[in-house]
Amino acid sequence: MTNTRMTGLRMTGFRTSGTRVTGARPLARRAALAATAVTAALVLAACGGDDRPDTASGADKTPSTHKSQSQSQSHNAQDVSFAQGMIPHHQQALEMAELAADRASSAQVKDLAARIEKAQDPEIRTMSGWLKTWGEDVPSAAPGMDHSGHSGGSDASGMPGMMGEDDMAELSKASGKTFDTLFLTLMVEHHEGAVEMAEGEKAKGEYGPATELADDVITAQTAEIKEMNKLLGKSGS
Repeated sequence: MTNTRMTGLRMTGFRTSGTRVTGARPLARRAALAATAVTAALVLAACGGDDRPDTASGADKTPSTHKSQSQSQSHNAQDVSFAQGMIPHHQQALEMAELAADRASSAQVKDLAARIEKAQDPEIRTMSGWLKTWGEDVPSAAPGMDHSGHSGGSDASGMPGMMGEDDMAELSKASGKTFDTLFLTLMVEHHEGAVEMAEGEKAKGEYGPATELADDVITAQTAEIKEMNKLLGKSGS
């Protein structure tokens, strides 16, 4: 009996000891998992700290970009003066170009006149739109308007290259080769005036679209001046 009890106690003790050992393993796992979780939290916190400067940097860039865009859309007195001067200047060029369809004898002159109309008519509409948006006066452009009575140079409004009434009257009466020569001669002066006005806008203007249009005027009309001088036999110009 004594041996049996001892054996039972030993067996019970073994099982109890086994139970204790088995119960200790889950505790160890939980401790290890907890340590891992703490480490992961610290790593994530560190990564989050690294991201903040990038976000702040991006935020710093955005206002400057918006500021740049805002500046390009603002305008100054030069922009207004450019649009108000170039509209009637273009309109006179269209008035001259329209005469070429019936009076010019040269196909090259007719082609040039058509290209001038195609380019400058949309530009007039564009500049008129700017002035309306800015609350500024849009110049009238009725045919036969007063062109200051003198040729070339600057008229009373300060627009270089504008033709006088006498010049326009002479051009409207001419035809054939006489018209071709007079048209080209007057249009060279007219284009030179437009280029001068556009250069002023590029130098002092603030409104992005206006300075871009000025650049287009300089490029296109400088090329046409060379073309017209060539037709006039001034190949060296």
